[in-house]
Amino acid sequence: MLELRGVCTYYGNIQALWDVDIRIDEGEIVTLVGANGAGKTTTLMSICGVTPVQRGEIFFNGQTIHTQKTDRIVRMGVSQVPEGRLIFPELTVMENLELGAYLRRDKQGIQEDLEHVFSLFPILATRSGQAGGTLSGGEQQMLAISRALMARPRLLLLDEPSLGLAPIIIHQIFNIIRKVNESGTTIFLVEQNASQALKVAHRGYVMENGHITMQDEGDKLLRNEAVRKAYLGSVD
Repeated sequence: MLELRGVCTYYGNIQALWDVDIRIDEGEIVTLVGANGAGKTTTLMSICGVTPVQRGEIFFNGQTIHTQKTDRIVRMGVSQVPEGRLIFPELTVMENLELGAYLRRDKQGIQEDLEHVFSLFPILATRSGQAGGTLSGGEQQMLAISRALMARPRLLLLDEPSLGLAPIIIHQIFNIIRKVNESGTTIFLVEQNASQALKVAHRGYVMENGHITMQDEGDKLLRNEAVRKAYLGSVD
């Protein structure tokens, strides 16, 4: 579904990504793990067209997208949940969700997807008239994921969904990520929380200083001694 081939991205004269190769097949959860500043968010921004690719190519369903504008990429079926949630705090939960469906015109489908996200996150249904900024951090993350799902993406990009959340909420969020995937959405998950990310992922990549240094099945990376030492600490 998604393929990055030799992608190089710069911020001014500073190179952030070095010949990055990543493949995501339809129906998978693929995770990209690495330390803060490794280039994970830059990878997502390159996919979405926010940060221009200087060299290399990105394909989505066989079509090149690295030359497309972000709104076109969204129309093709790619949605991102950004790091830090970035919901609209003064708008209500419902208004945030409606903005997620801004490019759509199928009213019946929008209503169906609204019911779907409320089934995933029942708390949002009870708070639909509440301002987004008054929600807890975990609830805002739920809203950010739901807003992205309202675009009915084929590929969902998640940037640090566990950031700043309590362990019990992190567990809930990752359970929802599994459910979203099981309902037919392919997921590319960027995370510092390597333990949780690799547990839900079919496959994973490790990024260091803008380079892909390792790739394997999620459970194999979880057991890999180098990965455990670098990212999992004393986790059993």
